[in-house]
Amino acid sequence: MNIDQILDTIYPLPETSKATLKACISEVNYAKGHILLHADKVEPKLYFIKQGIVRAYANAVDNEITFWFGKEGDTAISMKSYVAKQKGYEDIELLEDCELYELRTQDLQALFEKDIHIANWGRRFAEQELIKTEERLIFRQFRSAKERYLELLEHHPDLMQRVQLGHIASYLGITQVSLSRIRADVK
Repeated sequence: MNIDQILDTIYPLPETSKATLKACISEVNYAKGHILLHADKVEPKLYFIKQGIVRAYANAVDNEITFWFGKEGDTAISMKSYVAKQKGYEDIELLEDCELYELRTQDLQALFEKDIHIANWGRRFAEQELIKTEERLIFRQFRSAKERYLELLEHHPDLMQRVQLGHIASYLGITQVSLSRIRADVK
């Protein structure tokens, strides 16, 4: 997905504003397994995923809990760092070799003060991220494991081919054994 498509999905910008924003964005590539954003650190950058898949997870006492997958067109960001300039609680790991668009938060914040169109784009961006977070919360809290699995299959069928089952099970809040049972049940 190219940067114009990603930016327009968030909020259409006049061409001059889009060009100004794009001037602050660079393309970067990282290998599978790279930790893009680190927990307990104020992260100074955000990323738009051009190609590849990532996961956000938090460390629990004896395991990692995956709570988000991002793929082409999504944004990899520590919202706590972005909004409050505080240390984030998540690690974001690349599950495939990834091509990304990188943007320094400081540069984006400066553009918010100079261009009302970019400021409105930033507001829409934050609103969309809030809605995504709310949907993930509802997904985890109000559906059974089987319902969560079926919804994941319906909305993101490609994850089953691109992501290890252990990460899928963690995302669903179940063990790999339980995931295997659900998968057998669904077939």
